[in-house]
Amino acid sequence: MTGLAGKIALVTGGSRGIGAAIATRLAQDGAAVAITYQAAAEQAKQVVAAVEAAGRQGLAIAADSADAASVTGAVARTVAELGRLDILVNNAGIFPYGPVEKVSLAELDHTLAVHVRGVFLATQAAVRHMGPGGRVINIGSCFAERVPYAGVSLYAMTKSALLGLTRGLARDLGPRGITATVVHPGSTDTDMNPADGDGADHERSFIALGRYAAAAEIAATVSHLAGEGGRYITGTAIAVDGGFAA
Repeated sequence: MTGLAGKIALVTGGSRGIGAAIATRLAQDGAAVAITYQAAAEQAKQVVAAVEAAGRQGLAIAADSADAASVTGAVARTVAELGRLDILVNNAGIFPYGPVEKVSLAELDHTLAVHVRGVFLATQAAVRHMGPGGRVINIGSCFAERVPYAGVSLYAMTKSALLGLTRGLARDLGPRGITATVVHPGSTDTDMNPADGDGADHERSFIALGRYAAAAEIAATVSHLAGEGGRYITGTAIAVDGGFAA
């Protein structure tokens, strides 16, 4: 156990990839876990089954992180059905890619809505229910620290915003005993960015360890921050990127 026995967690975007690994790991370490998903209902059911197989209560909530009411509603439903909320993991994300001059206003607004506004609103709603020992863990990106090639300006900008938010939250929430951190994953082997996909060898060339992360490796750090190991860590970013930003 990592001090998560009896804790209640909400992981946004928890039906796939890193989010699914985080939800499963938190359950294995003792927490009941709610996840949000947008379209992957069957995958969400599988994650809930994995949570329940660990002996914990699971809950899947259909929610669009770009929609304000959907975001805050997911927090409210978690509290209503699981009893309270101790850990919020803001993981939901998208990956816009392309030349900056071709980014449309709609794409800009949607990415900001998912990566920035949705995170802020989920956090704002969640911390109303958190007491001392509460955790806000934002999932950023290695591109917030280093951008070695073109096409990711919008993505990097929105993920970089999470560090400013996290630092502010540390000051706002510290007096209440609630911590806020951001985890910056590097290239991680998921269906969104498979280790054998197009361009994977190019990405590996920037990684000091020369390989993609497994989603479970990101989840291990999140669980550490959510548990007793994270009690005195706040207002900072932790890179789990294999040396991408070294």
